[in-house]
Amino acid sequence: MGLNNPRACHCTIIILPYYYSLEQVNTLREVQAMRRLSPHENILQLHEVLFDKRSGTLVLICELMDMNIYELIRGRRHYVEESTVRKFMYDLCKSLEHMHRNGIFHRDVKPENILIKHDTMLKLADFGSCRSVYSKQPYTEYISTRW
Repeated sequence: MGLNNPRACHCTIIILPYYYSLEQVNTLREVQAMRRLSPHENILQLHEVLFDKRSGTLVLICELMDMNIYELIRGRRHYVEESTVRKFMYDLCKSLEHMHRNGIFHRDVKPENILIKHDTMLKLADFGSCRSVYSKQPYTEYISTRW
């Protein structure tokens, strides 16, 4: 989907600086994983990858979501409905199953990387730490965010 497309939808723009070539961009785990896993109803959709050679800036254009799970639960005075939690857990399991069937494991599943839209749609995001089951060991022992 191009940026000049009259049917363009609302999107999220993720800007990642300091890349040197298109080849380097195409070997990024995040870009490779998002391309390999799309389309899936519970994986954040990557619409386009743009690279500005002059500035070394990589731009990922993804679908727009409302918030992440952390934002949903932070400061709440009431519990999230059990049926909503059940659906979100089911959708999260479907996203992980899809990743694992495609030989990829996420390695950084946390509330900030689980996005929701309209309180009904859940999508897993942030594939920067993912690895292929076929990648060479050793795997990094500790990669997730410290609380």
